[in-house]
Amino acid sequence: MSYKTEQQLNLQELADWVIDQTKKAGAGDCRVSLSKRRLVEISYRDRKPEVIKEATTKNLYLEVFMNNRFAGKSTPDFRQSTLTGFIAEVVDNAKIMEEDPFRTLPDPKYYAGGITADLQLNDPDYNQITPENRHSMVKTVEDACLTKGGDKVISVEAGVYDESFEEFIKSSNGFSGSTKGTYCQAGASMTAKDEGDRRPAGYNYIGCRYKSDLPPFQDIGTEAAVRTLDLLGGKKIASTKIPIILENRGAARVLGGLFDPMAGANIQQKRSFLADKKGKSIGSKLLTIQDDPLLPRGLGSKYYDGDGFPAKRRNLITEGTVNEFMVDWYYSRKLGWEPTSGSVGNIIIPPGSRSVNDIIKDLGRCILITDYIGGNSNSTTGDFSVGIIGKLFEKGQFVQNVAEMNIADNHLQFWNKLVEIANDPWIFSQARLPSLVFEGVMVSGV
Repeated sequence: MSYKTEQQLNLQELADWVIDQTKKAGAGDCRVSLSKRRLVEISYRDRKPEVIKEATTKNLYLEVFMNNRFAGKSTPDFRQSTLTGFIAEVVDNAKIMEEDPFRTLPDPKYYAGGITADLQLNDPDYNQITPENRHSMVKTVEDACLTKGGDKVISVEAGVYDESFEEFIKSSNGFSGSTKGTYCQAGASMTAKDEGDRRPAGYNYIGCRYKSDLPPFQDIGTEAAVRTLDLLGGKKIASTKIPIILENRGAARVLGGLFDPMAGANIQQKRSFLADKKGKSIGSKLLTIQDDPLLPRGLGSKYYDGDGFPAKRRNLITEGTVNEFMVDWYYSRKLGWEPTSGSVGNIIIPPGSRSVNDIIKDLGRCILITDYIGGNSNSTTGDFSVGIIGKLFEKGQFVQNVAEMNIADNHLQFWNKLVEIANDPWIFSQARLPSLVFEGVMVSGV
């Protein structure tokens, strides 16, 4: 048998060949995912390069379905001469697995309606980023952070990161999909001198699909210093029930506790406090959570999900009521439900009309939570706890920085305390959330 070299094959041609060879090896059905990724990372400390890394990775993941049995395996080796043996091994592995009648490729009818719009996931100017550009960017970020931090600086680490990604997926029963994407990030972390032996550390990292969408690099570094200096003098306050505001860029830390219990796997395995809540209210009328995987340039945007189902917009929660769970093909069969999708794209809470500053003026005594330390959320009970860092305000005026405090609640009670949503969605994230305002939350010292 003659083989083409890896350089002679593009991802689609290789996928076609793998599907053909896997079927010939005895598989009933199969799916192959091929991907290539190139990344570059540069970081500076003390105005000197600390990390300079460039890497190219590739991966082939083959799934085999036969006689109610399943096996999957990955390899970075794309050579046809070695893939023949790899394919045979995956097929042999499937033959000895225990039967699982739910483990099949999806019904092809769910592949219909593929996305044709350009989601703008791939920056056309990405290849114009040069090593000199990268070093200039990170130097600008570091210099701005050091300048703003002044004599409070103990150390600053600044960095830039970028990557390009390409994949092609094909199944033996009719699905094929391809994606090309890019990602660029810049930021810095700073450690500052504080009272006694306290050394608070803050950061500001910004990521997006297109380099041109990044804020000015000087602003990124300055903001890293500002957010670190805002931690100086942080102290506990007496445990109290108080209004809180979850700052936009970190609100997903708490909101994320709603997503595990919405997953089909946790529902089927009795690990979800939301399993019986579809069509029922679990929060304030202000709580609407949208999944929009079709947002141009969105960090969570995609053309299809892990099953090959076309991406689509959906409301997971509307005005506090659960609309839909995240159910992939496998768990839809186990549950006897219609599949939706087992993953989300861009999570959106529609913004309100007022700024955080205007809201603070009307709240009396409140805490703006700007960061988190540790924490956990129990998908079975809904209980959660997280350490917080923030700023205490009274009558609209800053009082002190807050540290070493904790909030603990249950999601089924907590989201009913949502009383306002600010007008400041954080766009540099898969979770495009505005700041969220809650009343009567217990904040405790730890």
